[in-house]
Amino acid sequence: MNKKIFVMLANGFELIEAMAPIDILRRAGLNVVTVSTLENSLEVESAQKVKVLADTNIENINSGEGVMVVIPGGFPGFVNLRTDEKVVEIVKEYLNDNRYVGAICGGPTILGINDLVGDYKFTCHTSVKDDMNSSNYMEGDAIIDRNLITSPGAGKSLEFGFALASIFVDEEAILKVKKGMELA
Repeated sequence: MNKKIFVMLANGFELIEAMAPIDILRRAGLNVVTVSTLENSLEVESAQKVKVLADTNIENINSGEGVMVVIPGGFPGFVNLRTDEKVVEIVKEYLNDNRYVGAICGGPTILGINDLVGDYKFTCHTSVKDDMNSSNYMEGDAIIDRNLITSPGAGKSLEFGFALASIFVDEEAILKVKKGMELA
């Protein structure tokens, strides 16, 4: 698949919420591009103080090449993402164009804080439910509503990754990845 899945990384991102989905999506043969939102730096530090080298910087991407944007949680990472005008614009563009947005833990608050949640059903970390400004919260490992995929937190990172992958690959490919990870 030539189309890109952009995973946005800001300082303070939750390591497992970004890396588990990246791992699953790449195992499924999808084109994942990690994106630093930091000005002039590819090195992004997770909430756990692990430094990760992103593939590219947000200044260098063409959002039109993407089919999905992924917003991990982690504090203060999700706050940094939801207040980044470029990231918010990309999320808005993808929702409006019926391209996919994936968000986990505090990540979905990018929708609530920026009045983008509309009538989407979603899940998120229970600590940020009030930031969503919506009563469409649902419990679940991964909630898919049209072009929005959400998950509640770090403990559901694998389920989130498989939900993202299921948008682009069939059940046979998902099963192959799960077998390779000793999950099936």
